[in-house]
Amino acid sequence: MRRTGREIPKAPILRRTPALAVLALALFPVAARAGPPYLTDDPDPVAYHHWELYLASQWDHIDRHAASGSLPHLEVNFGAADGTMLHLLVPAAYLTSAEDGATYGLSDMELGANIRLVEEGPGRPQVGTFPIVTLPTGSEDRGLGSGQVEVFLPVWLMKTMGPWTFDGGGGLHIANKDLDAELGAFVQRSLGDLISLGAEAFVTIPFDDASAIRTQLDLALILDLTATHHLLFSGGPSFGATKGAQAYAAWLVTL
Repeated sequence: MRRTGREIPKAPILRRTPALAVLALALFPVAARAGPPYLTDDPDPVAYHHWELYLASQWDHIDRHAASGSLPHLEVNFGAADGTMLHLLVPAAYLTSAEDGATYGLSDMELGANIRLVEEGPGRPQVGTFPIVTLPTGSEDRGLGSGQVEVFLPVWLMKTMGPWTFDGGGGLHIANKDLDAELGAFVQRSLGDLISLGAEAFVTIPFDDASAIRTQLDLALILDLTATHHLLFSGGPSFGATKGAQAYAAWLVTL
């Protein structure tokens, strides 16, 4: 999770990871990474018996009177089998507003499994699914949780071409009687062994007539300090249902 982004829960706005998680990163190579720091996820699970540990923070400026995010959230990904990764995200969330002041505490936890369906090959992308269940562990009364079980059912595609990575897809986000379509795509380029740059568009389309479409645009930076330690950053403006800005930062340890 950048899932959330990748947004967990709906209030406050966090990244399902990817977003939080959101949005997960593949171990190798650098050019093939996806998931955090993007909202758009990827179909490439962590290698068998390998781990990814993210210590991250998500910030969402809703308007000039309110902001929300995670400070921090912990994301753990484990390669449980060849082509299958298990995912856990535990967020500590904050919510600030001009009227109600600041609130801080445990938010809604996220469980998921990234399953590769089709291996990448000449002329075909890698294809996978990453179903995610968000549990109502945060306080709805304090604005730290949604108060309901939420499910995200996506399909993701990824293709690498030299130093370039192209990733996209989407799925249905189900929360009680609410139904949204979430669609995302990004392009990323590796600049040697240390730096990767990317750009992303992520759209949330509600199926009810009363809600507006939300579009999030992000630029991303990945720094591979060593084979084990990595720094991830992304941020950009949002439009539509909420007009504001979003930012994400994480320290990733790959084992």
